[in-house]
Amino acid sequence: METGQRTEQQAATQRRRNELLEAAERVVLRDGPEASMNAIAAEAGITKPILYRHFGDKSGLYRALAKRHTDALLATLRTALDSPGDRRDRVEATLHAYLSAIETRPQVYRFLMHPAETPSDERGFDVGRHSVPLLRRMGEDLGDVIAERLDLGPDGPQLARVWGHGIVGMMYAAGDWWLGERPLPRDILVRHLADLLWGRLVEAGDRAGSPGL
Repeated sequence: METGQRTEQQAATQRRRNELLEAAERVVLRDGPEASMNAIAAEAGITKPILYRHFGDKSGLYRALAKRHTDALLATLRTALDSPGDRRDRVEATLHAYLSAIETRPQVYRFLMHPAETPSDERGFDVGRHSVPLLRRMGEDLGDVIAERLDLGPDGPQLARVWGHGIVGMMYAAGDWWLGERPLPRDILVRHLADLLWGRLVEAGDRAGSPGL
């Protein structure tokens, strides 16, 4: 096969894969954690074996959906970190961005993050094996941003990773509780979480030439 034909075939395969992911998202938005491969295949107008051919099994589909949504969420959080205002404003904007994302699409959030609500009878699928790596990826990415933008001294890289994972863990735990119970308005939750972060973070200096945090 010539290079041009191979490239065209790869592009067609990727387009088809994206179409299937969009069909999967529609089912997840409708069914949440109960979304099944049968329902996704029906939504896409194909048989389940064809769906397996593209993703392997439900775990493969889950990983593809998780990457798609994590990429989008991380881009949103970076945009919030770069928003106008002082450091406190940007921290609050980032917290708002995360909470708004899970509030806007709660069914997708529950599909990705709630193993107890997801059936595990389809080829041994267990979403719990994948939600932890998703959070770790977010923690590493945020740690990289902190290391890029703040001067934390000699132990800066290690401290930035600790903060990245700690902040993601805080956002996840607080957001999960808040989404389930809605005990207070989002604005107030954001203010309380920002207050919790406002210890050494406020004292750290911005790196030269960086937009800061």
